[in-house]
Formats: sequence, C-alpha cells, structure tokens
Amino acid sequence: MSKETQYVARLPDENGHIAYPTEEHETWQALYSRQLGNLAKYACAEYQQGLIDLGLSPNRIPQLSDIDNVLLEMTGWKTAAVPALISFERFFQLLAHKEFPVATFIRSKDEFDYLREPDIFHEVFGHCPLLTNRSFSKFSHAYGKLGLAASKEDRVLLARLYWFTVEFGLIQKSDMSLQIYGGGILSSPGETLYAMGKEPEIRPFNLVDVLRTPYRIDIMQPVYYAINSLDYLDEIVEMDIMSAVNQAKKLGLFAPLYEPKSKVS
Repeated sequence: MSKETQYVARLPDENGHIAYPTEEHETWQALYSRQLGNLAKYACAEYQQGLIDLGLSPNRIPQLSDIDNVLLEMTGWKTAAVPALISFERFFQLLAHKEFPVATFIRSKDEFDYLREPDIFHEVFGHCPLLTNRSFSKFSHAYGKLGLAASKEDRVLLARLYWFTVEFGLIQKSDMSLQIYGGGILSSPGETLYAMGKEPEIRPFNLVDVLRTPYRIDIMQPVYYAINSLDYLDEIVEMDIMSAVNQAKKLGLFAPLYEPKSKVS
C-alpha cells in the first residue's frame, strides 16, 4: 500500500466535486459494461442489491459524496478520497473509523485488464456495494481496529485475511455452487471467469490456513477460500484472530502454489 505509485489522484474543488475528463468517464463506462453481464450470474445477492442501492451510473465516474449519502444512512460508513497508494497505518485508521479509502483516479487504457494498484473502479464498483451490507461493513470495521492495534509483523499476516476475504473471497453454497463477494474479483472480468472456472483450487475457509497462505498480487490466484454465506463474516469477527495469528506464525507459511516473482520471465 505504501509503495511508489505512477498515478496522480484528482482533487476535488471547494464544493467537493471532482471534474473527470470525458475520456476517463469513457474508461469507467467500458469497464462497467464489460463486467455487468458477469454479475447477474456470479456475484452474491448482497453485492447485487448493494449495486442497486448505490445507484451507480454505468456511464460516469460517481462523486464520492453521492456514495456517502447512501452508505451513511445504511451502515454508517463513508468513503475517504486518498492519493493512490497509502500506508498500512493510514489504511487501518480509515477502516477503524468506518471510512473506506478510494483513490480518485481511474486506470489508463494500457492497464485496462491488468491493474498494478487499486483505482476508483476497483474500490467503488468492487467494494462499495457490499459496504451497504451489515455483515460486510461490520467485518471491515473490526478488521480496521484490529490492524490499527497490531504490530508491523502481525499486519503482514492480517493482510492475508483481507486478501482472501474482502479482496478475493468466494461463497460456496450447500450445492457446491460458487458466488463472488471479493472486490478484486468483482471488478475484474478476467479474474471473475477464472475464479468460476476449473483451474483454481477452492478451499473451505479456515482462519489459521488463510493466515499461512502466501499470495502474489500480480497473477491470477491459484487458490481461493470460500465461506458458506456472507453472514459467516460475523463469525470471523467473533474469533480470536490474534491468537490465530500467533499460531500461524509458529506453524509457518504453506508452500506457495506459484513461481517466485524473481523466476518469472
């Protein structure tokens, strides 16, 4: 989160309004329309309802104030405009105060499919609809408070919890069918179809296992963890997460299911 960025976030005027150029609205429109067809089939019902509740335009980048009006009323959350990548400390601070960080830039056309850092489409389209949901918003708030109090070493393990839930989480129903709730998948047509295919390994959620699972941010995920419903996030909040962190540190990481980045040509 705190590494160097190649993007520059757009700043609001004195009224809090951000003026995006036409070509950036066109990028939003292209991303939105390309993914919308996948959502009815693969996104969890709570996400689809949240998308309706937010009333996002398919044609224009939304103003954060419009999103805030909905989130504040429904779950007490709001967005926080940030300048691209932020530190772990700032990230946890925002979540702990029920503020979801949104970088106010949109990806360039040469990163249309592969995004090196989260943009406004990823954050708003991928994550904000589920912030209308009580279980998801409660989990995000608890996670922020936990991370804010954690050591630098423990935050590395907590990042894996976020990665395999909020970013790349799946729901596996009793009939073994899969639905998506992770924003990293929901905002990516390529990852959506990949995650719903036969190639990745789907594991049932186990907190210690999740904390021991390494990942790379620049590849399709070889493994996903699935919960049985979005309500299960309430159960995770009630777990002794920091005890699980200590257990995971003692056991060590699982062997990665991917090549180290240094060996990838």
